Amino acid sequence: MDIASAAILLFLIMDPLGNIPLFLSLLKTLAPARRRLVLAREMLIALVVLLLFLYSGRALLELLHLRQESVSIAGGIVLFLIGVRMIFPTPEGLFGDIPEGEPFIVPMAIPCVAGPSTMAALLLLANQSPGRQFDWTLALLIAWLATATILFAATTLYRWLGVRTLAALERLMGMLLVAISVQMFLDGVVRYLGMPPT
Repeated sequence: MDIASAAILLFLIMDPLGNIPLFLSLLKTLAPARRRLVLAREMLIALVVLLLFLYSGRALLELLHLRQESVSIAGGIVLFLIGVRMIFPTPEGLFGDIPEGEPFIVPMAIPCVAGPSTMAALLLLANQSPGRQFDWTLALLIAWLATATILFAATTLYRWLGVRTLAALERLMGMLLVAISVQMFLDGVVRYLGMPPT
């Protein structure tokens, strides 16, 4: 996988367009200046968490005695469930009940941006090609920057695109995530069975 493919994968998993309504609802009670500060803080927390997973991925797998195939299969399952919920949203939203008050770490930084599937994808990238940490860091920064740009422009995008367009885009991203999740799952199964990957 090259840098562009990894960046696109991470961007799709972070799902900034699908997160716009959630982020707006979480920040609506805050003053505009405070809203930007909170969003910047949450995005930075998410980036730090994801960088930790990227750079400690191999050590974490070894510490827990997990095989790469296990992470691929588990990541595929989690990503599949998130993709399905994006395609068929529930009334309570993607992550269920949300605590009131100013958000701190949960749910904006984790799991909206730095979710389990993003962490699993980074663990896989780090474990598959340990010598390409710089490439994966660059891919993560590109995806994170694109996500942050969209979320900082959330109010404008929400007004410009409207609820229906955002919902349609989220479902499209959900379809792509489902396809990616199936590929991750199959890659894990193929490696586990000792067959050459396709």
